[in-house]
Amino acid sequence: MAQDYYELLGASRTASADDLKKAYRKLAMKYHPDRNPGDKEAEKKFKEINHAYDVLKDDQKRAAYDRYGPAAFDGNSNGPGGPGGGPGGFEFTGGFADIFEQMFGNMGAGQRNGPGRGADLRYNLEISLEEAYAGAEANVRAPSSVTCEACQGSGAEPGSKPVTCPTCQGRGRVRMQQGFFTVERTCPTCHGAGQKIEKPCRACNGAGRVRKDKTLQVKIPPGVEDGTRIRLSGEGEAGARGGPPGDLYVFLSVRKHKMFERDGADLLCRAPISMVTASLGGHIEVPTLDGKTARISIPAGTQSSHQFRLRGKGMPVLRSTQKGDLYIETVVETPVNLTARQKELLKEFEAAGKDGSTSPESEGFFNKVKEMFGGDD
Repeated sequence: MAQDYYELLGASRTASADDLKKAYRKLAMKYHPDRNPGDKEAEKKFKEINHAYDVLKDDQKRAAYDRYGPAAFDGNSNGPGGPGGGPGGFEFTGGFADIFEQMFGNMGAGQRNGPGRGADLRYNLEISLEEAYAGAEANVRAPSSVTCEACQGSGAEPGSKPVTCPTCQGRGRVRMQQGFFTVERTCPTCHGAGQKIEKPCRACNGAGRVRKDKTLQVKIPPGVEDGTRIRLSGEGEAGARGGPPGDLYVFLSVRKHKMFERDGADLLCRAPISMVTASLGGHIEVPTLDGKTARISIPAGTQSSHQFRLRGKGMPVLRSTQKGDLYIETVVETPVNLTARQKELLKEFEAAGKDGSTSPESEGFFNKVKEMFGGDD
C-alpha cells in the first residue's frame, strides 16, 4: 500500500498551504541529492516527497487526493479518471487547457523544463549599535553551491554535451489520456530536466554544481534596525543545469548596548546625578553615540525621571539625511555610606524643613493619605 502523502510530508490533513510548504522544504533540504551524494535511499525519498508535495500544493489535485486517495492518479478505480488501466504514479491535471489540447493538438509540445534557479540562502549577522549608527562593512563567509567550472554547469563531461531526452522529447514530462482527462508525470528518464547526460562530469558527478564556501563583503548602511534584511543578488546557491543562481539574504540583529536604549530613531540614556546637583543645579557631561560628549545644564530642583532632549543626537534614519533625538533621563542618587557627621547634617536639614517647603510632593501625598483615612484622628 502506498504511503499517505500527508504522512510523507509529516503534515496533518488540515494543514494550510504554508504549513505544507514548510514541511516540504525541511524534508527537501534533508534528502536533497546534493547533500546525500550516492545515497539511493535519500534520492528515492527526495522523489517521493517531491511527488507528494506536487499533488498537495495544487488545490484541485489535493481535493481529488483527499476524496479518492492515490487512485485519483492511477486510473485503476472509480476515481475521477475512471477505469483506464494506465500505469500508476501519474499526477492529476484535468484542467480545461488539457481538454482543449486533446481536441486541437498539443500546441505546447515544444516547451520543456528549463534550467532551474538556485535556492536562496540566509545568513544571520550580529552588529553593534555603533555599527548600526555609523554604517559598516562586514565579511560574510557562507557555505554554498557554485557552478562547476569543469563543465560550466551543464553536468556533462568537457567535450560532450547533454542530449535531448528521447522519452519526453525535451519536455521534461510525459502525458497520457485517462478517460476524459489528461494526466502527466515527470519524465522517468531525465527526471524533468528535458535532457539526458550520457557522460557525466567527473568533477561534479553530473550535478553541474559543487560545494564551496565563499567570503562576501556586506555594506551595512547607517540607520539599520534589528531585523533589517540585506539582499545580495546572485550570491545564493548555483542553479541546476546552468540555471541562474539564487540570492543571499543577510538578516541583521543589533546587540543590546550597555548605555543606550533604542526606540526607532530615538535613543535613551539614563544618567545618575547626585542629590546635591539635583537640589542646587549644575552641569553634567553625557556621552553620545558618535563618540563625543554633550554638556547638559541641570536646573535646581530636578527630579528623577526628568528627561532632557538633545535634538539630532539620535540614530540616523535609514536612507535619509534625518536623525532622531537623544533623551537623557536623570536618576537622582540617594547618598550611601554616610559618615556620622553627614547623618547629623541631614537630620538638621530635615528638621529645618518641617513645613514641607523643601519636599512639596511628599508633603502633599501624605496630606492626601490623612484625608483619606479620616484626618488626624
